[in-house]
Amino acid sequence: MANLTIKDIARISGCSVSTISRVINDRPDVRPETKEHVLKVMREAGFVPNTNARQLKIQQSRSLVFVVKGTRNIFFSDFLVQLQRAATLYGYNGIVSYLDENANEIDAAEKILREIKPKGIIFLGGSVANFQRGFDSINVPSVLTTLVTDELNFPNLSMVGVDDRAAAYTAVDYLIRQGHRKIAVLGGPVTSYPSVMRRKGAQEAMEDAGILFNDKLYGLSNYDFESAYHAMNSLLARRADFTALFAMSDVIAFGAIRALVSAGFRVPEDVSVIGFDGITMSRYCVPVMTTIVQPSEQIALQSIELLVRQIEHGSPAQTVTLQPELQQGESVRAI
Repeated sequence: MANLTIKDIARISGCSVSTISRVINDRPDVRPETKEHVLKVMREAGFVPNTNARQLKIQQSRSLVFVVKGTRNIFFSDFLVQLQRAATLYGYNGIVSYLDENANEIDAAEKILREIKPKGIIFLGGSVANFQRGFDSINVPSVLTTLVTDELNFPNLSMVGVDDRAAAYTAVDYLIRQGHRKIAVLGGPVTSYPSVMRRKGAQEAMEDAGILFNDKLYGLSNYDFESAYHAMNSLLARRADFTALFAMSDVIAFGAIRALVSAGFRVPEDVSVIGFDGITMSRYCVPVMTTIVQPSEQIALQSIELLVRQIEHGSPAQTVTLQPELQQGESVRAI
């Protein structure tokens, strides 16, 4: 039997996909008789996971490439695990390619297509301008995930994510409803589409509440701890007057909180902080982060499903916008 997947082995053996996965990974939480049965089925079917020969075959016939823009973005790290899990369920192997935040993801994808020849590509983050200039050269089914825009329209490019503008509006509106009027914002540059949309959403929430958006309270930061730490220190050095902070990612929020605490401020007693993404760490940090939670598992599964439909059935590209949720933690107080 050719091109068998763990789903095939699950069907033949009468076991679940998760059980097959545990047997392959030699997990201890499988009954010995079940493990022996699965291994027997695998031997008889000629299924050999994780060998060099199989890997080479996968690269030619069942591979997907995940192009990750931002090597230090923890949200993408968590998200990749969910993407890999979803790809495996559909019988595909995910190959990860990491890029710097300022790299051109389309140039990287063109090189990957020449070297690996994957069945499809999922872009984690990206520049709308880069896609507008160069995506015509990408001839395989693709999904731009965690970013949704009406500025891109390609027959082989689906998009899955949240409405960044509306989500940021929700975050800042929440701060305003807690009584805050002096709100600082930390986020990315104009080359980052999500940052631009989140800034617009924040600005609209302030304007609807009769608050003037103050450019002096906007700090530029990449999506990593160190950059956020320095961005907050720059705001503090300018003696910026604010009672709350909207950070465009949880990672930015963590870096900013470290700078605030180092400068003698308490969160939320002196400065309230709301983040964005809802990464796992946000629920276990001190204080527990108030944040906008992206439905990352749903985004990952939807991205893989759309890509597989394009690959296997020639389905048209789609744009799917999912709803985030406000996670109320301990980092925001009413004043």
